[in-house]
Amino acid sequence: MVPDVAVPPDHGPLHDVRESDEIGAGTRIWAFAHVMKGAVIGRDCNNRGPCLRRNRSAHRRPGHPKEPGNGVGRVEIGDDVFVGPGVSFTNDVSPRSRRLPLPAVAAGYRIEAEWLVPTRVGNGASLGARCVILPGAHIGAYAMVAAGAVVTHHVPAQALVAGVPAKRVGWVCQCGARLVEEQAKLWQCPQCGKTYDEHGADGCTSLAPSR
Repeated sequence: MVPDVAVPPDHGPLHDVRESDEIGAGTRIWAFAHVMKGAVIGRDCNNRGPCLRRNRSAHRRPGHPKEPGNGVGRVEIGDDVFVGPGVSFTNDVSPRSRRLPLPAVAAGYRIEAEWLVPTRVGNGASLGARCVILPGAHIGAYAMVAAGAVVTHHVPAQALVAGVPAKRVGWVCQCGARLVEEQAKLWQCPQCGKTYDEHGADGCTSLAPSR
């Protein structure tokens, strides 16, 4: 149960169905959006259709605006996240139709926790139009995923990833601008002037603000 969540008094026009009672104050549900029972959406979110919020699938912590406009799987989205048009989240690593007349398939889907893989998107991240996020491919804070990318692995904070499969092609500032490498492993934002040091720990390259 997400705290401080209440059904807002008003929604955007023409929303199709709102079954959930766990929608934060100030959140707007727009046309062609279906929010099913059990979905949790935080405060001041903007849900634009077409999108489907399924039971236990779209958990939104209360906080600042999100901009989802797509169908989702079991996803937890942080504060101030931008989700572009047509973004696809997936939640099953080895999907099969449940109609298959195979006992092993039926058994595999009997317990939700054994097949439903959660995905997290960190605060301030941006997901470009029609990118695909595979199960468990967590997105770090302020990372940026290019349009059409297919994310198969964890994306470090502030990483810029693109391609199929998505690979890191640079770094971005928290303000969204692409960082420029001023000298070896020292990056600067041409827009706001912030600087960052690149470092590696346990095989994972990441950034840290320069002192």
